[in-house]
Amino acid sequence: METKQENVIPTDYAEVMQKSYIDYAMSVIISRALPDVRDGLKPVQRRTLYDMYELGIRYDKPYRKCARIVGDTMGKYHPHGDSSIYDSLVVMAQEFKKGQVLVDGHGNFGSIEGDGAAAMRYTEARLTKFTQEVCLADLDKNVIDFGPNFDETEKEPLVLPMRVPNLLINGAEGIAVGMATSIPTHNLCEVVDAVKAYMKNDKITTKQLMKYIKGPDFPTGGIVVNKDDIDELLAELRLRTPDEIKKYQKIIANKDAILNDAKERSEAMIAEATAHINQLVSEHEIMQKAYDEANKVIEQAQQEAQDILNNATSEANDYRMRAMQYTDDILSNVQSILTTGMNSFENAQSQMMTSLNSSLNVVVESRKELNGQDEDNSQPENNDDIAVDLM
Repeated sequence: METKQENVIPTDYAEVMQKSYIDYAMSVIISRALPDVRDGLKPVQRRTLYDMYELGIRYDKPYRKCARIVGDTMGKYHPHGDSSIYDSLVVMAQEFKKGQVLVDGHGNFGSIEGDGAAAMRYTEARLTKFTQEVCLADLDKNVIDFGPNFDETEKEPLVLPMRVPNLLINGAEGIAVGMATSIPTHNLCEVVDAVKAYMKNDKITTKQLMKYIKGPDFPTGGIVVNKDDIDELLAELRLRTPDEIKKYQKIIANKDAILNDAKERSEAMIAEATAHINQLVSEHEIMQKAYDEANKVIEQAQQEAQDILNNATSEANDYRMRAMQYTDDILSNVQSILTTGMNSFENAQSQMMTSLNSSLNVVVESRKELNGQDEDNSQPENNDDIAVDLM
């Protein structure tokens, strides 16, 4: 089958790869691997906590199977596999990794030595009091935005209404496309004091904030080396920020414009494909109409042929009946003629026999007169002989 030139869409390979890479990179950066600064949670963590809140698994309620939580989260909000959901649930319940655990786990959730957690069918979990009162208490106060889930059948929060900077308290680790993050945990009380100081003076410097936040506060403990040089190390780190990081920061800042542009391109491609499909459908409809007309012509021709055959058969039967009637009439006339002839012949024969018998009688009488014989003695015998001869 030949491909029509107008059905071929010319595409630049480099442009397609660049667009696809940007879409994939933005998806991984925004929706998968990196936390949101506002609540310090990755999408899978946020969706898991919200699902537990929706299921009513409060800190003062009984534990529920982790398999139940994972299945409900995957079916409603996070269709990326059960392992990623359970892994995030386990991490949020491990006291040796989080400054403030967000999930109260019951069962084997691993150990600091590196032992893995038990299967989700064996472990149970519920929300902690900290999570319920600090992370989820303001969900119904119209302070955050909700958006549709992956299949637009449910609503999910775009960010949780955190009352404290969870990103600093619990830290975060993640590897995306072209960038990664590794933020250590910090002391809750120190972070709250720093927030209060910033609320009183939004011009406060990093060095002044470090009077409240001395440094990271790891759950397993730790020692900060060169404490006096931390400020200088931070300044040097800012200077060494690679250009690629700045580039991706710019991309994140303009994510809405990039996503809108990608959406417009995809809509244009969909519209073009739809027009092509409509054209193919129109051609198919034309061919279908032609097939229908051809079928109608064939049916009409077959009907006309059948009518002609029926008429010919009827006329042939009529001619046959007429011929049979004509023949019967002729035979009837012949029969009548023969019957009349036979009757005439029989009448003639009867008349002739009568005439012959009369002549016979005359002859007999004449013989009697000639011979002079007695009628009683000779006539019966002679009559019999003559009668036999005539017959």
